[in-house]
Amino acid sequence: MGDAGLNPHDNYSGWSAVRYGVGETLFKFSDSMEPMPWLAESYRYIDDHTVEIQLRNDVNFSSGRHMDAIAVKECLDDLLAKHERARLDLKIDRIDAEGQTITIHTPEPCPTLIHYLCDPYGAIIDMQQGVKDDNVAGTGPYIADSVTDTEIYLHKNDAYWGTKPKVDHVIVKTMTDGNAMTAALQSGDVDATYGLPYASYALFSDTNKFQIASCATSRNFFAQMNMKSSIMQDDRVRKAICLAIDKKGFVDTLLQGQGEVAVGPFPKGMRSSISGEREDIYQPEEAKKLLAEAGWKDTDGDGYVDKDGKNLTIRWLTYPGRMELPILAQAVQDNLKKIGIQVDVNCSQSHLQILETGAYDVYASALVTAPTGDPEYFFTTCALDRSTKNRGFYHSDRLEALYTELHQTFDIDKRNQLAKEMQQVILDDHAFLFVSYLQMSILSRKGVKGMVAHPCDYYEITADLDLE
Repeated sequence: MGDAGLNPHDNYSGWSAVRYGVGETLFKFSDSMEPMPWLAESYRYIDDHTVEIQLRNDVNFSSGRHMDAIAVKECLDDLLAKHERARLDLKIDRIDAEGQTITIHTPEPCPTLIHYLCDPYGAIIDMQQGVKDDNVAGTGPYIADSVTDTEIYLHKNDAYWGTKPKVDHVIVKTMTDGNAMTAALQSGDVDATYGLPYASYALFSDTNKFQIASCATSRNFFAQMNMKSSIMQDDRVRKAICLAIDKKGFVDTLLQGQGEVAVGPFPKGMRSSISGEREDIYQPEEAKKLLAEAGWKDTDGDGYVDKDGKNLTIRWLTYPGRMELPILAQAVQDNLKKIGIQVDVNCSQSHLQILETGAYDVYASALVTAPTGDPEYFFTTCALDRSTKNRGFYHSDRLEALYTELHQTFDIDKRNQLAKEMQQVILDDHAFLFVSYLQMSILSRKGVKGMVAHPCDYYEITADLDLE
């Protein structure tokens, strides 16, 4: 995922900084995904291009430095210089700092600026302290003693500005082996887990020993069709693939019901969702007809369709960092075999390097599609010409035009309507295949308190964490 370390200005490491209680952002999301002040006290739009943010006056970094406007400006300036996604999202021209007030100027209207400042890349760190060994000086209830790829050692911040943390020490472990994670929770070697294999949930049904905190999220398991692939340039092939995937079977059987079937990028709880407005049915027979129309037929009786003497083979690229993705690849392989498509799965930790080579037809990944509570994020990240994660090299004049309008629209109802139109565009082009949304579940021992699942998947270790 790119979240190793705690430096929010490096890839997705801000997630680790915020999740583990080291970093905090100016604003955070409520349970209903509405921005609310955190390190900021308040904000006001002076005009469509200017927002003034008043900062709390009682916050210090773990380095001991007071968090004032100069410190926040230093942090955000460094973020904009080093983090491409943040630079594209925030569109900040300049930041003025005076006392406990920062004033952000944007060259164009940016109605989602406050939402984007909730993103973990916006965690405020002390730039004078700098980054050393992937560690930073944040403002959170915990301070990291050491950071490696597999473990982060934390101790409580006795000078924390908010509710005083209750647990003296926390060790965060990265465990990629689901069976080992299951065994560790069973034996008591760990107190809480996130990301257990779905098949393991039944082992923790004893409510006298274990507890589960769950909530729906916008983390979407989806695939992007590589438009530079000669095979995927045929819309009939792309549509056939979309129709042939049994999404409900994937969720009900392989995910043990711990998810929700997806239609578009946003779950039905969001006002911008099209889940109730667009029919999305498993239709393998229709998929076969589309392949035949495209000239793909099984001429040699081997069970796979072919053309010009070659079987239709799809190179499916994914990665093992999310346990659902290899499971999805297996399901896709089985589903597409039924309509005569052979699937070569490449589930590799080197997927980013493989993406650079272009050696794939479909790329499957997981993404929190609405981390800002607003639909704009998904499109800026994955579907536009300038998107950093447009792995399918997708382009649509209509989508680009709709995005331009969306980005300048402040009215919430209008934004949601534009987002729905944009979803229809990418789905009509069969450029994306949205399979399911994750249900976030934290399993823990009975004595663990204050570890609550949140829709945005950001806040896990907080000052409320306690252990009886």
